[in-house]
Amino acid sequence: MEFLQSIIVDVVDFFQRMNVIDLLVVSVNLLLMIFARQIINLVYHDDMTDRKRLNRVHVLRILNLFIIIAFTYYHAYLTADEKGAGLKLVSILVTIYMGYLIAHISAFFIRQKYGRMREINGDKISIETYNSRLLSLFSGMFIFVIALISVIQILEFDSLLEAGGVIGFIGVFFALTQSAWAPDIFSGLIILNSGMVEEGDVIELAEGADCLGVVFKTKMFHTEILNMVNNHRMMIKNSKLREYMIHNLSKFASAKGLRENLHFKVAYNVKSDDVRDLFQQAFEATADDTDINIESQYPLDIGIIDTGDHAVEWAVYYYTKDVKNLIQTRQNFRELILNLSREQSIRLGTPITYTKMEA
Repeated sequence: MEFLQSIIVDVVDFFQRMNVIDLLVVSVNLLLMIFARQIINLVYHDDMTDRKRLNRVHVLRILNLFIIIAFTYYHAYLTADEKGAGLKLVSILVTIYMGYLIAHISAFFIRQKYGRMREINGDKISIETYNSRLLSLFSGMFIFVIALISVIQILEFDSLLEAGGVIGFIGVFFALTQSAWAPDIFSGLIILNSGMVEEGDVIELAEGADCLGVVFKTKMFHTEILNMVNNHRMMIKNSKLREYMIHNLSKFASAKGLRENLHFKVAYNVKSDDVRDLFQQAFEATADDTDINIESQYPLDIGIIDTGDHAVEWAVYYYTKDVKNLIQTRQNFRELILNLSREQSIRLGTPITYTKMEA
């Protein structure tokens, strides 16, 4: 009972030491901790995974918790002579928190103002542009410099030598690590400025990284791609992405759409007219098949691309504008041709050629 009474006395004494401003600071931080998730959802409502969203909520809450702990320690435990250091700690934490929060909020408003709305996987989101990314980068640097100067002033590094030493240390750190982050930042800006790879585009990577996917997000250091074949998310460094040959299938060279092609090997004993009739019948059947998204108003382009030792290789060229269902269209159109070939006794298998050696 006495222990409980002593706790109550300590709590009452603690609140008596605090004025209205102190209570307001603690209350605001408690509210920010409680509504951290809502704040993150408001600022980043369209471009984050659940895990990243949760991480940012935890960062905000941890900073609020540190501020409350430091503020409480400053008022409850420090003596009058020691309160100078406690006040510095609280001020530094508040500066870091406000810098972090303002930087993300400013980036959100810049993206809303200078970004561009686009539909990705059925959801309309605001995507980054060259202007929004550049302004976000500059605003982040400006806020960082202001926060750094504020922290230096709080730590009372008044002399030019002391302040220069802190800034110089940070400058040396950035100079030594610039090879790890600078190429990706500038590559990301180049990608956004070129307009050739935008969020929502269907791209195909070549040169050792064969991949067909949708560009989900071009971030400061990397680009996220949704792999359409295996249905998973990929992350590629921006500097690495620029080294690949990128085929942007969403940017058509004409109003007809993307010119796709399928290859088939047919035995030499099958007449060319029969092969063309097979492909033409399959093409006409696609008009009634909603799972095969082919522009039926444009005729097929059928031709021989190789006369090999075992079979004739034919190519069927067609147009499609539904590039996000490209894999499904390829599979269904190929299956349709296979079924018709069986009905017409046209073998798509490659025969084996034997050479008889003379004795």
